[in-house]
Amino acid sequence: MKKSQRIKTIVEIKAAQEKNTLEALGTSQRKVLALQAQVESLKKYRQEYQDRFNEMGHDGIRAVQFLEFRSFMDKLDKAIAGQEHSLETCKTDCVTKRKIWEGMHHRTQSLQKVYNSALAAEIKQASKFEQLEQDERASRSGRNSSGSMRNA
Repeated sequence: MKKSQRIKTIVEIKAAQEKNTLEALGTSQRKVLALQAQVESLKKYRQEYQDRFNEMGHDGIRAVQFLEFRSFMDKLDKAIAGQEHSLETCKTDCVTKRKIWEGMHHRTQSLQKVYNSALAAEIKQASKFEQLEQDERASRSGRNSSGSMRNA
């Protein structure tokens, strides 16, 4: 097996690994976007709930209603904090996956260059060999034709 063929096999394997890593990165990015949307939705809901409570507060509210509101807001704040933590974790994971993909991408490109170089060297060597064979045939046919003239 020629060197270029061996390298090509490695390039194909690395390219497949790179593709899988890129797909994982894409999945991670979609997860980040989904979590961002959830956090924004929770914050919007919290603000709307706060605004409604403030409107009700102008007319006066009972202590029980206030305690229920405060309890619900605390739970909502904890949910938002939990989602924000998940979002940060997912962003960190996404950055890590991006770095891994970039490293794999650079290695695949480097191997591709090595493959192209090896292939070019093999083509050059084959061309040189073919040229030598043609020169050899031409010199043999020249010797044969001059030898046959001497015999005549």
